[in-house]
Order: sequence, then C-alpha cells, then structure tokens
Amino acid sequence: MRRHTTCVLFCSLVSCSPPLLAQWPQFRGPDGQGHSAERGLPVEWSATRNVAWKVAVPGRGWSSPVVSDGRVWLTTATTMGRDGSLRLLAFDAASGTQTVDVEVFRLRSAELLNSKNSHASPTPIVEADRVYVHFGAQGTAAVSTSGEIIWKVRHQYESQHGNGGSPVLYGDLLIFSCDGFDEAFVIALDKRTGKARWRTERPEPSSQAYSTPLVIRVGERDLLISVGAFHTVAYDPKSGKEVWHANYPDGFSNVPRPVYGHGLVFVTTGFQQPAILAIRPDGRGDVTRSHVAWTASRGAPLTPSPVVVGNELYVVNDAGIASCLDAGSGALHWQQRLGASVSASPVFADGRIYFLDEEGTTTVILPRTVFQRVATNALDEPALASIAVANGSFFIRTASHLYRISPPAARL
Repeated sequence: MRRHTTCVLFCSLVSCSPPLLAQWPQFRGPDGQGHSAERGLPVEWSATRNVAWKVAVPGRGWSSPVVSDGRVWLTTATTMGRDGSLRLLAFDAASGTQTVDVEVFRLRSAELLNSKNSHASPTPIVEADRVYVHFGAQGTAAVSTSGEIIWKVRHQYESQHGNGGSPVLYGDLLIFSCDGFDEAFVIALDKRTGKARWRTERPEPSSQAYSTPLVIRVGERDLLISVGAFHTVAYDPKSGKEVWHANYPDGFSNVPRPVYGHGLVFVTTGFQQPAILAIRPDGRGDVTRSHVAWTASRGAPLTPSPVVVGNELYVVNDAGIASCLDAGSGALHWQQRLGASVSASPVFADGRIYFLDEEGTTTVILPRTVFQRVATNALDEPALASIAVANGSFFIRTASHLYRISPPAARL
C-alpha cells in the first residue's frame, strides 16, 4: 500500500532547516515547504460554514499569515494622502481581535509598480518574542511581539514589479534575496542588530526575481538554495560563499520557493519558457550539465510553489492547472484544471492537499497518482496569499479580510 506523507513521515523525505518553535512561523510553514502536522482540519467550508471568525484587514497586502503563540501576524500597506504606510498587524487567533498595529516604514508614494502586487507581499517570520518583517527595497525590520521596533534597515535596489520574496532565518542570521535589474545580491543580517554579516553579489544583475530562499541539509552541511534570474545558486548560509549553481538562460522574474525531497531540489525557472528543474544538490561549481536529474515544462508555474508529498511532486500553474509528477523521474501521472487562476502556494495537511485560487476558492484533493477531488470551497473574495495552518484551523487572507476556518471542535 502506498504511504502518504504525514507529520511523522515528511521529515524523512524532506530535509528541513532547524525548526522554528511556532505552528506556522514563516512563509510555507515550519519546514518552509507547505507541510503541516495539524489534524482534524475542515474539509469543507463556505463564507458562512465552518468560519470561526472573519475580520477586516485595512490596506492592501499579499503577505501570507503566520501564526505563533496564539496570534496571527501579517503585513499591509495603507495610504495616508499620497504617502503609504507599511504596517505590521497581529490578531488574536481565538477571537480575531486585533492586538498589534504598528507602522514600520513610510512610503513617499503609495503607487504600485505592478497592479497584481502590493507593497506588503513578503511574509514575516516569528521567532520567540520577535517578528521579522521585510518590504523588499523599502526596508527590513525586527519588531517585538508587543509592537516595538527593535531595528530597521534599508538595502536599495531597483525592482520592476515591487516587493516579492520573503526572508528566512538561519541560526542568528536573517537572510533574503535582493534581485533587482540594477543590482542583485543575497544578504545575511545579524538578527539581533540588523547589521550585515555577509553579502554576496549575483552574476549578471540584468533582470529580477522574487523568490524566497530555502535552507536544506545535504550530507554534513547546510545549503541555502536561492532562486534568481537565470541561475539557482546554493550558498553556504554561514558565509555566503557559492557552492554550486545551475543555469537557465531564459528564466527570470522567478517567484516560487524551491522545495526539497528524495535527494532533489525542485526549482522553477521563471518567465518566457517556465520549466521545473530537479537538481541533485551534492555538486560543486556549475552543475547545469552534471546534476540536473530531469526537467519538465508542461504545466510549470510562474508564481505558486510546488509541494512534495510521498513519492510525488504536485504543482499548480498560474492558469489553475494542477499536475502530479513522479518526484524521482518527472513522469506525469495526471494533469487537471482546478478552476480560476492561482497565485497562492498549495499546502499539505491532514492527508490532503489544498489549492487556493485567486477567486478565493479552495480545491481539496487527495495525494494520489490518480486525480481525486474531495471538495471545492468558495469564500467569494479575491485571494493571492497562501494559506496558514495552525490551531486545527486554516487562516486565509483575502483582499479585504482574514478568515479563521475551523470545525467547532477546534475552537475550544
């Protein structure tokens, strides 16, 4: 009988960075790859069914919710005349009551560079009593869970479409990619002070990317996998020194976060001719010819990140077409249109995979090599942020609201 990944199994299939002590502390959850150990989650809901609470969120933002110590955190951008205010918000997970609202940065202009993006798209990270927020070239900051700004810094670069990728924590470092068309670099800040500990320039900064790095364990060492325009690079996360890189000359504006399983790193190559690359991460130098195990272009996403479950890789492209591939070989098991366009990354929880589309509808499937839809759940509000899973619940951010979706038993 085929085994499907659970909380106990996925750590044997997916190499994770040291776990953060929170239920859903960063973009794509504790392992950064869309897996949750929660059980008893709802399968079906609507705008009124299985809704524990619904609260209005001011401003505009597509950062995904993160959940820690009974609170839900997200960022938003509000307007104040011609100015914009970049803010960190927190809500009580039990009641939805807002508990923190603090301005982190002020913008001179609230004009968007891309109508589909926002000034608050990167997702924050919670660790202990600090929340780390990132607004791309507009700045990065550490904020206490009581709402006090501890430090904030700016690293300037020009991005055609605005803010994108989220940061990642590694030991005492906060690491993120700055991929502009004038400058491109990866930088690590001391998470206590905000001072730069290392900065590594990208080759050929002639285009941009918006991806979130992932730390993985390979043999006896950790690697920071950072997807950029035209290259994916593995760095030593302690020093920023390059270990290997893989090239794709037509790929830029990369958004999906990489995932890791079955000894392979899965990346997507961005616009023009999007493709999925499966890379063996034990190489050195240029591994384009030597360590790319397989590639696939049919159904490759531009925005949503993949998820590895069991022996399969599941992806959904921006047009809403989901695919199931054998993780080891790239062989296609099935391909199915789910519904509307998709920007959010899927999550695997309680034995099911959840795909949220841009109309606020979540399609629930079973992880099988034959397509098996379980439910279709509509909130009837636009949604681009990815789902957070914690407290026996889903936390879903739409264009104007934050929902807690849970069965009554989970609310006790």
